[in-house]
Amino acid sequence: MAPGVGIKEVAREAGVSVGTVSNVINRPESVSEETRARVLSTIERLGYVRQESARQLRAGHSRIIALLVLDMANPFFVDVARGAERAAREAGLGVMVCNSAQSPEEEADYLGLFAEQRVRGVLMTPADMTGRNLASFRRQPIPFVLVDRVLPSAEGCSVSVDDVTGGELAVRHLLGLGHRTLAYVSGPMRLAQCRDRREGALRALREQGLGESALRHVEVERLDVTSGRDAGARLLGMSPRPTAVFCANDLLALGVLQSLYGAGVSVPGEVALVGYDDIEFAAAAAVPLTSVRQPAFRMGRMAAELLIEETGERAADHRHQRIVLQPELVVRGSSLVRPR
Repeated sequence: MAPGVGIKEVAREAGVSVGTVSNVINRPESVSEETRARVLSTIERLGYVRQESARQLRAGHSRIIALLVLDMANPFFVDVARGAERAAREAGLGVMVCNSAQSPEEEADYLGLFAEQRVRGVLMTPADMTGRNLASFRRQPIPFVLVDRVLPSAEGCSVSVDDVTGGELAVRHLLGLGHRTLAYVSGPMRLAQCRDRREGALRALREQGLGESALRHVEVERLDVTSGRDAGARLLGMSPRPTAVFCANDLLALGVLQSLYGAGVSVPGEVALVGYDDIEFAAAAAVPLTSVRQPAFRMGRMAAELLIEETGERAADHRHQRIVLQPELVVRGSSLVRPR
């Protein structure tokens, strides 16, 4: 791209006014086909790129939606981003994906950056469970939609999955196979998903007349494979060892599977295993993983559509919505043996 090429240079080379060049870029239907072709040819030859920052200042917002997720290493959030990107492209918008790495401090930094850049809107899965970051961001005139979190509809839009039901599906399945000594491996309980999935597990136990003591809880700091391996080592040291393990996501479950496999413990022969999210790797694991499926792509798409509606031409007609999707249990080999 040629340095320093601006709209005035394009107008001079094309032999038209600056206003005509602006119309070709922003309102092409208002310019004759011949003039439009000449201007576009000049733009391509000179390598002119519209200064989006200047347009943002005039319009008050950009054509960029920000997406702030907990962990881009988790394929679940990759699918959420794919759904959001698809909806944005169809609306002529772009998506800037950022990773808070489960850190409230990094989340606060990104929210400040979004405000500085005057993004069109923000899709986010909060890392800060105190609500302080979100409360501070509310003071900005930038709409937001929560993804994978429930938000009272009076306060804004949210698209989430019923994680209590998801936990209930997982543990009800294991109980139906005859397991009575179970473990729940979760990330930090400050995360609402981890709490809700445990509540669903306990609800399934209560249905069978079992108390909370029937569910051993192993909490780790992160929702990743390494933490899953650490949890697996802790499970191996338990006496008696649980015959079934429910993990708060598939990455934890894959780490537990690696740890058990390395110790010569058969899955599902000695320990049944259920994950959550149904990421692509779940079905491709050495032992195909039973998992609670979340509609991640759909979730990202719906969240972006709500944000686009709230920031578009019909914003005055927008009404905040709280959408809660239903999970689905996908049964595979990792849980299909009854306890001995």
